[in-house]
Amino acid sequence: MWAGIALKKILIAGEAGQTTNYENALAAMQVHFVTSLQVKDVDEYDGLLLPGGGDVDPKLFGQLLIPETEIRQYSRWEQQLIRKGQEKLTPELDRIQLAILKAFCQYRKPVFGICKGMQLINIAFGGDMLRHLPTAVHHAYREKDQMHPARNEVNSFLYEVYGSDMLVNSAHHQGVGIPGRGIRYVQYAPDGVVEGLQHEFLPVYGVQWHPERLERDIKKLKKLFKIT
Repeated sequence: MWAGIALKKILIAGEAGQTTNYENALAAMQVHFVTSLQVKDVDEYDGLLLPGGGDVDPKLFGQLLIPETEIRQYSRWEQQLIRKGQEKLTPELDRIQLAILKAFCQYRKPVFGICKGMQLINIAFGGDMLRHLPTAVHHAYREKDQMHPARNEVNSFLYEVYGSDMLVNSAHHQGVGIPGRGIRYVQYAPDGVVEGLQHEFLPVYGVQWHPERLERDIKKLKKLFKIT
């Protein structure tokens, strides 16, 4: 995403105090960043980082909250997970982040989404979401991130950095469903859950996992942000 670009300023479209891991990652790469939800001029920035967060407002992809009758069909742990997610929705934040994302896309500025940020990318292009993954036990945060294998599609930005196979860290119980216009899914978990995407024509990329929290190889993290 940042290849060939003078990295003068990256916008982290998030709330102050909630984006520390992303700020630390960019600082480690010696990239200047601004964390803000107010954008007066997209041209002030060289790229956009859409951070992770809570559950996405289902109204944004044409669905409703999961009803209590359906929630009770899940395990006790999953019930707590779903209820907590639905109680802490941030509709206004979601809409602000979507508006910022669309503005950067209009100017063909590079965009990189992480976790919820990847989900918002898919929604912005008309895709939808899975409100709760059937295999959430393998992906949701349980005192720590869940580590699992992932397969990268050939001719994708992730394949170029990591090759065909890798381990990723998951902390989500939702996932992307039908891909949006121009969106290509480029990384999958063994259970079929989408872990990465990119746009066919625009410099827009996303991962469902959290590279900013991985300490295994900072060089690959740097390369990931440069290549996309």
